[in-house]
Amino acid sequence: MNVPAPNYQSLGYDRVFVAVDGTPQQELVIQRAIIIAANNNAELFIGHVVDSTTLETAGSYPLELLATLEKSFREGIAPQIAEAEMEPQIRKVELIVKIGRVRETLRDEMINVIKPDLIICGALGLSNFRYALMGSTSTFLSRIPNCDTLVVK
Repeated sequence: MNVPAPNYQSLGYDRVFVAVDGTPQQELVIQRAIIIAANNNAELFIGHVVDSTTLETAGSYPLELLATLEKSFREGIAPQIAEAEMEPQIRKVELIVKIGRVRETLRDEMINVIKPDLIICGALGLSNFRYALMGSTSTFLSRIPNCDTLVVK
């Protein structure tokens, strides 16, 4: 049986998904994702979930608050999206912002739809208290089957 030897393109990534959380580390994570996507001539998907769990515990929340949070995030990340779109080696750039529970929304509405071959995320994000209760989002993302995960520190 003749199996072709791997080449540069077959060893690279085609669809890169970067999960960002609005923390100061996000800029470094996106920079790393832009470089990797460009080096692989890949598509770049940038995903963010506006976490509704803290608002859900209050019982009810104004929908305009969620819209304001989403708008604020989109405006804050706009320069980096523009930078990625200017990179000729990146075939496609798409920003996806959803509202919901972070893990479930990342998995069900982004990763399962996009089917990336690389996920990039930051190592930090949750407070120590929330980490103790819920675990790490980066740990969760590293357990996605059929996909490599890069955790940026």
